[in-house]
Amino acid sequence: MIDTSAFQGKKAAFYTLGCKLNFSETSTFANTLHDMGVVTAEKDEKADICLINTCSVTDVADQKCRHAIRHMARQHPGAFIVVTGCYAQLKPSVVAEIEGVDLVLGSNEKANLIQYLSDAFTNRTEEHLHQYHTEKTKDIKTFQPSCSRGNRTRYFLKVQDGCNYFCTYCTIPYARGFSRNPSIASLVEQAKKAAAEGGKEIVLTGVNIGDFGQTTHESFLDLVKALDQVEGIERYRISSLEPDLCSDELIEYCAQSRAFMPHFHIPLQSGSDEVLKLMHRRYDTALFAHKINLIKEKMPDAFIGVDVMVGCRGEKPEYFEHCYEFLDSLPVTQLHVFPYSERPGTSALSIPYVVDDKEKRNRVNRLLKLSDSKTEAFYAQYIGKEVDVLFEKANKGKAMHGFTDNYVRVELSAAQSREEYDNQIMRVKLTGFNHDKSALRATLLP
Repeated sequence: MIDTSAFQGKKAAFYTLGCKLNFSETSTFANTLHDMGVVTAEKDEKADICLINTCSVTDVADQKCRHAIRHMARQHPGAFIVVTGCYAQLKPSVVAEIEGVDLVLGSNEKANLIQYLSDAFTNRTEEHLHQYHTEKTKDIKTFQPSCSRGNRTRYFLKVQDGCNYFCTYCTIPYARGFSRNPSIASLVEQAKKAAAEGGKEIVLTGVNIGDFGQTTHESFLDLVKALDQVEGIERYRISSLEPDLCSDELIEYCAQSRAFMPHFHIPLQSGSDEVLKLMHRRYDTALFAHKINLIKEKMPDAFIGVDVMVGCRGEKPEYFEHCYEFLDSLPVTQLHVFPYSERPGTSALSIPYVVDDKEKRNRVNRLLKLSDSKTEAFYAQYIGKEVDVLFEKANKGKAMHGFTDNYVRVELSAAQSREEYDNQIMRVKLTGFNHDKSALRATLLP
């Protein structure tokens, strides 16, 4: 039983690093604390409780986590500091030794974060506790439900957690545990609740969401079909889907579904079959190309984002050229490019060929330029078109932004923007690029 009296009127500050799943989980924690009487600290206010939800996908991410923890400790002296997330799971003792940290919770304990926080917070002494709790990967079995929007317009529904793939470069299975999921029925109920609260768009999040069903023996396609029937939710987006789990049947269903948008994000990691084998990925470039081409055949307007890892061990110059040429040949919209980062304990460290940092940067920049040209060309074809846009809240006097069904970012000038347009789907005409080509300008239609 949690004693909420100790939390009444306390102020909390939150800091999230990493993926959409982390942001969704942090928002859920914030909502739970709010129900216990905790208020979110305003800018420049000192918080009594600080929660940092960490990422550990790269060495740079680890550095950012340590910096964020120290920054929060300085900004909120004397606050009770809780650190959770992937970095907390993988390096709990390192995190616990950072000055100011009181409690470190791994992936299993995160599901009971509020109970751990309550126990530690109410028994706190003047000395920092330096407590940490983590479990081995095989023991990470809990699932923390999350369907929240925080300060955003879109809801983020956590449908799955963990991963069974163990790619050679990745620590996520060690940080998040094995694949697990709740029932379709429970997720449908969360979507109905979001609709009742006025939500119009839900993003499905998870670590490897196409692997949905490991716990309940259901399928991701079954989940998609069930969510499509929830009245009030007008748009769904699938955050990321492994190529081998993006079935032809799923693509064909989304093409004719009521509410699933023509928007896919599919990690490639490398366009070289040799490198994919070194990574222990479960597909080759032929399968990936088939999925992309099928999506465009069934949904010509589909936005397709692709993750690409550059400079991993074993990526010889000719393999990178294969990757570049392969991506150049595909009708994809945007590349999310990131340099390979060596992670302790991964089997990739046994691969002898190493790409130096300068060459990694060169390769990243080449792919980013390719991405910019593809995204600009994709956006340009919609100039002059009339489309529906779900707008998101903006600061007073600032331009509003939103997205079309196929994820084209749209900008409505400050002069046209109104507070009441937040979370509304509105008809606009797209008139051209904004100043930095990050969005298309729009004018409202009567």
